[in-house]
Amino acid sequence: MDERIREFFSWSELFDYLVTRRLSHVKSNWELTWGHDDEAYEPEDDSYAELINNLVVELSKLDPPKKYHDNEDRLAEFCKESLNWNIKKVGNRWVGSDYVSILEQGGFKDLDERNLCLAACGRVKAAIDREQLHFADMEEFHRKMLADVVVIILYHRSV
Repeated sequence: MDERIREFFSWSELFDYLVTRRLSHVKSNWELTWGHDDEAYEPEDDSYAELINNLVVELSKLDPPKKYHDNEDRLAEFCKESLNWNIKKVGNRWVGSDYVSILEQGGFKDLDERNLCLAACGRVKAAIDREQLHFADMEEFHRKMLADVVVIILYHRSV
């Protein structure tokens, strides 16, 4: 799975816009440069490149969960139980608050962003299984959700 994950996250302008640009208030150098020789983002000052390269390596070493939504549900349960959020799961969706906010706040309890990383890995595997071999190839809604999860991971790791 490791090589496919690196290829999945290889250079994409969409990735810059959906992930790193949203974090430009934390690190201003949001435009990533892809190094074709070493097949990784080139580390630069005030950039997320190194964190992203490390995250890609980390994700490539994980065993993707069969049900990545379970990892996200753990974060929602934390918000519900520990933060007293008035949220509930209806069918397979959490209602009562913005889902991305649930994941972000739940992520503060997520040691080393473990559940978030497993969710991201599971989302990538699901895309690859559907022959969406690159971030830019993903179906739009699923691409946005993966971008949201990656933004949350990077945010938690940079503050």
